[in-house]
Amino acid sequence: MADSFNKKEREKKRQKRKKDKAEKKERKKLDNSKPIEFMYLDENGHLTAEKPDLSLRKKAKLEDIEVSTRKQEKSDESKFTKAGVVKFFNTEKGYGFIAEKETGESYFVHADSLIDQVKDHDKVTFEIGKGPKGPIAIEVRILSE
Repeated sequence: MADSFNKKEREKKRQKRKKDKAEKKERKKLDNSKPIEFMYLDENGHLTAEKPDLSLRKKAKLEDIEVSTRKQEKSDESKFTKAGVVKFFNTEKGYGFIAEKETGESYFVHADSLIDQVKDHDKVTFEIGKGPKGPIAIEVRILSE
């Protein structure tokens, strides 16, 4: 019985939606107004439904247009270069870990990624690359002070 009550309620809602849609369609016919399909940009840069007078259009001179970028500090280092300290490096096995200076995050480093030979507690610069198990240190150089 509960199932048939739900069916009746769903049918009532469907009929109501159908009726509302038909009423809305009828109201639109009586209003006889179409929605704006195309907008223009007037001489002041505002959107308008009427086509603007082209004689009022302002002409811009190429010299008046300024294109610029934000000033940036000049730096010898790339924004991808990080500084850190070698926490551990095993020369026999050819791998170790570097702790980043700013965040303290630890990165795996392999001997193939070394530019200079490193040992424990060396200050280094490196870039972060993608390894099979996550981020790794690559292009590792000893920091010259």
